[in-house]
Amino acid sequence: MKALIQRVSQAKVEVAGSTIGVIERGLLVLLAVEAGDSEADLRKLAEKVCRYRVFSDDNGKMNLNVQQAGGALLVVSQFTLAADTQSGLRPSFTPAAAPELAQQYYQAFCTYCRELGLKVATGQFAADMQVSLTNDGPVTFMLESR
Repeated sequence: MKALIQRVSQAKVEVAGSTIGVIERGLLVLLAVEAGDSEADLRKLAEKVCRYRVFSDDNGKMNLNVQQAGGALLVVSQFTLAADTQSGLRPSFTPAAAPELAQQYYQAFCTYCRELGLKVATGQFAADMQVSLTNDGPVTFMLESR
């Protein structure tokens, strides 16, 4: 699994002109499920996302995780992060998990983050979504479960 996380001061996702997920301060999480991922992978990545220290403490050091900073998550499925871009001029999506498994793991990832105590807003799996954000920093990291 892969998660591209962006520290944001606000983010939202819209489908067909309607806002379906919105957060203020927190992390926008673009999540990709790959073939061969397991439930252990999703738990490991969820814990890493929720505990990753990318928010500044009183001394201006990145020592706080999203929960300590009083933030939330906006998790959006993003299968294109699983693309193989090593050759040619067109991405191959062979590394991505089948849609049924990807949706199941996406939902499980969100549920597990909630169980870890975070407020979690979501996009809509496999929908044409418009995501907008204000990247705070900018601060962006690619996290992987493997």
